[in-house]
Amino acid sequence: MIRIQYVYDLVGLILVLSSLYTFRDRANPRRITTGLFYALYGLAFILADVLPSFVLGLVVIAIVLLAGFGGVRTGSYGEADAADREASRARLGNRLFIPAVLIPVLTVAGVEGLSRIHVGALPLLDPTNVTLVALGIAAVIALIVAWIITRSSPVTSLREARRLIEAIGWAAVLPQMLAVLGTLFASAGVGTVVARLANHVIPHHSLFWAVFAYCVGMAVFTMIMGNAFAAFPVMTAGIAIPLIIGHFGVDADRVAAIGMFAGYCGTLLTPMAANFNIVPAALLGLRSQYAVIRAQWPTAVIILAVNILLMYAVAKW
Repeated sequence: MIRIQYVYDLVGLILVLSSLYTFRDRANPRRITTGLFYALYGLAFILADVLPSFVLGLVVIAIVLLAGFGGVRTGSYGEADAADREASRARLGNRLFIPAVLIPVLTVAGVEGLSRIHVGALPLLDPTNVTLVALGIAAVIALIVAWIITRSSPVTSLREARRLIEAIGWAAVLPQMLAVLGTLFASAGVGTVVARLANHVIPHHSLFWAVFAYCVGMAVFTMIMGNAFAAFPVMTAGIAIPLIIGHFGVDADRVAAIGMFAGYCGTLLTPMAANFNIVPAALLGLRSQYAVIRAQWPTAVIILAVNILLMYAVAKW
């Protein structure tokens, strides 16, 4: 069986190998602390199922302290100059997009095709995380195709991976941290508080207003927390499960899928989603760090409205 842990191991290995380059980079004024940050981050991917929870917690605290006290900086990456990049772009043309397009195409193909294959009594793909395993396989295949197209090497890929991950910086850990934050909020009973408020505000006979409150709440909580995964357990426990699913009997899978999509609309609207909105502005050298948000807020609002109507329509069916 191709397990999800193999994907995590690969991600962790890339981070650990990248950190070795960082430790040797004298152009980075914080090369030791920066290298340690990415090494610990990579080891957390590889050893999460092996380390005791207490030890893993110490690793997470160390990662936070290294980033919080300014220990994560960028260095030197030996990039090609503008003329060489332009020559490469002209030579490769639109073939550069092939690896990027392959990833979603092969992921869907893997979910729809490989998930049905069994080797003996075991499924080929980990049944608990079929999509992520298929995504990992697709990424590896796309990487090999990229090597062939560009006539590059794995070493070049590793150096570019390091350049990109260090350009993102500490924000790379935000998805995991914010997902944990959502779980903590749910465990602390925030979902129960939201449910009480919803019972006082939302008319019990109105499916539309329950859907409206859930979708808008997902977007707003995502804006506060920076990630839809953090908002999901709170809003789903507070509104979706007791009202939309429990009271009105709407299919849970559909509610969860559209609800997450509504949350993603909030991702487009918040600087808290730094890895999506602030880091790209820095990478592109935009004058304002909020330029990405300003460009995409109309799209976010329109999609949120569509999600509300879509969930209501699905619920009525």
